[in-house]
Amino acid sequence: MKAHFQVITLFPLMIETLFGEGVVGQARKKGLIDLSLINPREFTEDVHKTVDDRPFGGGDGMIGMAEPLWQAWQKARAQDSETELIYLSPQGETLTDTLVKELALRPRLTLLCGRYGGVDQRLIEKTGAREISIGDYVLSGGEIGAAVLIDTISRQIPGVLGHADSAVRESFAGGLLEAPQFTRPREWQGLSVPEMLMSGNHAKIEEWRRWVSILVTLAKRPDLSKLEELSRKERQKLRQFFEGLSGQDKVLLGLEDLASEELDG
Repeated sequence: MKAHFQVITLFPLMIETLFGEGVVGQARKKGLIDLSLINPREFTEDVHKTVDDRPFGGGDGMIGMAEPLWQAWQKARAQDSETELIYLSPQGETLTDTLVKELALRPRLTLLCGRYGGVDQRLIEKTGAREISIGDYVLSGGEIGAAVLIDTISRQIPGVLGHADSAVRESFAGGLLEAPQFTRPREWQGLSVPEMLMSGNHAKIEEWRRWVSILVTLAKRPDLSKLEELSRKERQKLRQFFEGLSGQDKVLLGLEDLASEELDG
C-alpha cells in the first residue's frame, strides 16, 4: 500500500520543508509516500501571475480565482486519474481519527490550499471537492491543514511507523487517550516510574494501561469517555483499580482531581 498526495498551493516550499525530514520524510525516501506540489501560478497568463482578486459584493480579503485553480486540478488529475480533491476549509467536516482511517483506505488525494478569503465557490461546485476542517479556528492558509492531513494519513500506511502497532496504540486510535509514557531513568527529581511498568509482566502491563487509558480519558476528555459502555462488573474493577493507585501515581497520570464517585457512570 502506498499513499499518493498532490498539494495545490501558492507556497510549495512550506509543504516541502515540513516533509523533507521526520517520519514522512523517511517514508518518502523508502517509496511509501509520493508527494508532488502544484503551484496555480503556473496557469496564469499575465505578467504578475495573478491568482486572486477582490470579492464581488465587497468584503475583506482576496479570493482565489477559479480558472488557475481549475487548471491546477486538471494537472493533478492528469498525473493521477484516481486522485480525489479535498479542499481545506473551515466550513468542512471536522477531521477525526475515524475520518483519517477512512481516507487512509484510499490514499490518492489532491489537497487544495486556499489563502486569504478562500476560493471562488464555483470551483468547489465544479470539482465536487470534499471540504475538511482541522478545527474551529482560522488559519492564514490551507497549507497547515494539508500538512496535518498528510501526516495523520501517512501514519496509517503500513511500514511508515517503526513499529507495526504504533498507530493502533496512540491516542484516539481506540476512541480513548493513550496512557502516559515513561522512559529512563527510573527515578527523576524525586518522581518514580509506576511500579507496574517495571514488573516485566507484559499481560499485566497491557491491562494496567487499558485501565489507565480509560481513567485518563475520563479525567482529560470526558467527551470521549466510553464509561457507559463498560459493564457494571467492569466499572467495579475500574473503581478498585483507581482506588488502588498510589497518590504519586495519580499525580503522575493526571488523575489527582478524579473522584471515585465519577467512575460509577
